[in-house]
Amino acid sequence: MSRRSLLRALGAGAAGVTLAGCGVPAAYVRPADRAGRDSSASDHTLHFANWPLYIDTDDENQSKRPTLDAFSKRTGISVTYTEEINDNDEFFGKISPALMNHQQTGRDLIVISDWMAARFVRLGWVQEMDRAKQPNVAKYLDPQLRSPAFDKGRTHSVPWQSGITGIAYNRKRLGREIKHLSDLWAPDLRGKVTLLSGLDESFALLMQGNGVDITRWKRDDFYDICEQVEKLVRTKHIRRFTGNDYIKDLSTGDVLACQAYSGDVIQLQADNPEIEFVVPEEGAELWAESLMIPNLAHHKRNAEKLVDYYYEPEVAAELATWVNYVCPVPAAREVLASAKDEETAALAEDPLIFPDDAMRKRLAIARDITSEERTGFAKKWNSIVGL
Repeated sequence: MSRRSLLRALGAGAAGVTLAGCGVPAAYVRPADRAGRDSSASDHTLHFANWPLYIDTDDENQSKRPTLDAFSKRTGISVTYTEEINDNDEFFGKISPALMNHQQTGRDLIVISDWMAARFVRLGWVQEMDRAKQPNVAKYLDPQLRSPAFDKGRTHSVPWQSGITGIAYNRKRLGREIKHLSDLWAPDLRGKVTLLSGLDESFALLMQGNGVDITRWKRDDFYDICEQVEKLVRTKHIRRFTGNDYIKDLSTGDVLACQAYSGDVIQLQADNPEIEFVVPEEGAELWAESLMIPNLAHHKRNAEKLVDYYYEPEVAAELATWVNYVCPVPAAREVLASAKDEETAALAEDPLIFPDDAMRKRLAIARDITSEERTGFAKKWNSIVGL
């Protein structure tokens, strides 16, 4: 099971959270009110909240996390690591009362998807990191991830892992190659296609199929894809909308092609090499889930040290061998390529972990949905997918 298989689609219950998080002026925190008293110099601890199955573990003892243990041994900083983030909206609801009321969350470092990170940045709920004290981040962060629209210069966020939303399909069962998003709408795929149900997970790839530059998409672009998808639903071309349960559908053959995440497909291919992942000719969405330091964190400097540690190419490489998503540290590729273990060395040549130049030209980071757009867009999308 991959970490991302725990991601739930944006549901009806999230609407209230969205409204509370995006449009209430009182929730905004001014820059001067974001920093807390940093106890890092005297208190060598750190509370790190992450998603389940999103860090390396020891093969013989799953409670041990080699890279994290090595950090503690090197720095003397004891890390309390919790796997408490199962859904972006759920976690937002969990910590938003403290943040909007100028209270400490009890966490020094969190990992959330960039579309949710955009909301935290807009609300002023996270602190800027001191890049002067993070030389590895400054040197090794993937250039393609350095300046998303929601956080220019990545001053408030640093990618933990990245990934691609594209198309997965069973080439042997389908009997042909898929190169374009429009190939999903071929008559012989009627009832054999699924799309992701989450608004933020779905819309960008669908727009790219229409030739839209997702870095600057417009309102009409969104409603164009809604009209297209509604028609595909009426004609029963789309079998259903899914979370990560598309993995089961694709494995059993109930579905021949679907919208999918790159990291999931790497794991599927280990059991079924007939499954392929495609970055369509029109492009695919490059996304990240990022490390952020919440307001009033008591161990900001310790958190910055941990972030920078994971940008050492050797550490990033060790994490990449376990997680299998797009590594945000391209220099880690050389580390893996020099590995004596053949299976590990082969990961350096996997374009779903280290995209090659040809693939990178077709990848783009979508501009995020604004607070003004979100309520109406979510209502429209959820009505189509049945949420």
